[in-house]
Amino acid sequence: MHRQGIARCEPCLETILGDDTVTFPIAEISRPRIAIAGATGRVGAALVRALTEDPVHIVALTRTPKAGAVPDGVILAKVDFDVPATLAEALHGADRLFLAHGTSDRQVADENLMIDAAVAAGVSHIVKLSAMGPPTRLHPFDWHMVIEAHLATKPVGYTVLRPGPFADVLARSGGFVANGNWGGSAALGRINLIDTRDIADVARVLLLDDRFADAQRAYHLTGPGATTMPDVAERLSQMLGRNIVYQHRTPTEHRAVLIDAGASEMVADLALGLDRLFRDSVLAETTETVSELTGKQPRSVADWLSDNLSLFQSASGEH
Repeated sequence: MHRQGIARCEPCLETILGDDTVTFPIAEISRPRIAIAGATGRVGAALVRALTEDPVHIVALTRTPKAGAVPDGVILAKVDFDVPATLAEALHGADRLFLAHGTSDRQVADENLMIDAAVAAGVSHIVKLSAMGPPTRLHPFDWHMVIEAHLATKPVGYTVLRPGPFADVLARSGGFVANGNWGGSAALGRINLIDTRDIADVARVLLLDDRFADAQRAYHLTGPGATTMPDVAERLSQMLGRNIVYQHRTPTEHRAVLIDAGASEMVADLALGLDRLFRDSVLAETTETVSELTGKQPRSVADWLSDNLSLFQSASGEH
C-alpha cells in the first residue's frame, strides 16, 4: 500500500492517498485563492465575473448560497455572522479578500467580524469597499468610517476603495420615471456617479497585484464627470422619446412620496441623506484613478442609462 503524503514531480504534484494517486498541475496548486464577501451584490457579482478568466481560485462568500448564483467553477461558501466559525471556515486558505456588505444596521459589526476572521486566517491583503464622502453622521458614510478605523488597527495589507455614489442608485427611480412621478430634493446639485462594473474592474486589478500585498492604501473612484438630476432627466428624454421631468421637492415632501411608495423608514432616510449630499455638490469630485489602474476610461452615466433603459420604460412598452 502506498505511504500517505505528497510526492513531487516536474511539472506536477502527485498526491498519494491510500492506493490512489492524483496528479495536479503545479500551476493549479499555486493559483491564489481569492475570497469575495458579498459575491452576489452589485460590485461583488461583477467582480466574480471579471475574475473568472484569471488564474485564481474564487470563493464566493454569501449568506444565501444558491445554485446558479455564481458562474461555474466558483466555490460557494455560506457564512453566518451569528456563527463566527463559518467565517473562519470560509476563509481557510484564502490569500486575499474582497469585502463588501449590503447597507444595513449590521454593516459595522459584520464587516469588522469578517476583517478579524481574515486576519486570523492569514489573509495577506484585504480590498474593502467603502464610500467617498466627508466625515458625517449620515448612514452609511459614518459606518464605513468606523470600519476603516477598525481595519487600520490590524496587521494586514489593505486597499480601501472609496467610490462615489453608484450609478445604480438611478435604478430606484425606474418606476417613478415610468409613471411620470420622478423627483427628489437634490435640486441642481452636481454628482459624479460611477458604474459598479468599473469598481469591480479596479478591485480585480488590486486583488491580482502582488507588488503591494503589505501596503495600506486608499483610492477615490469616480465616473468621468459630474452631472445633475435634471441633466439625467434630459438624457432619459432623448433616449425614451418623451419628456422626462425631475420634480423638485423639499426633503419632507420627498420622504412622504418614498414612504407612500413602500420604502422603509431606513431606506427613505438613506435616500434623503444622499439627496442632501447631491444638493450640496459634495460628491462632484472627478478623479483619474479608474483609468490609471485599469487602462480604460470609466463608463459614463449615459452608458449606464443605455444599458439599463428598460428600467425606465412604461408598462405600455415604449421603445
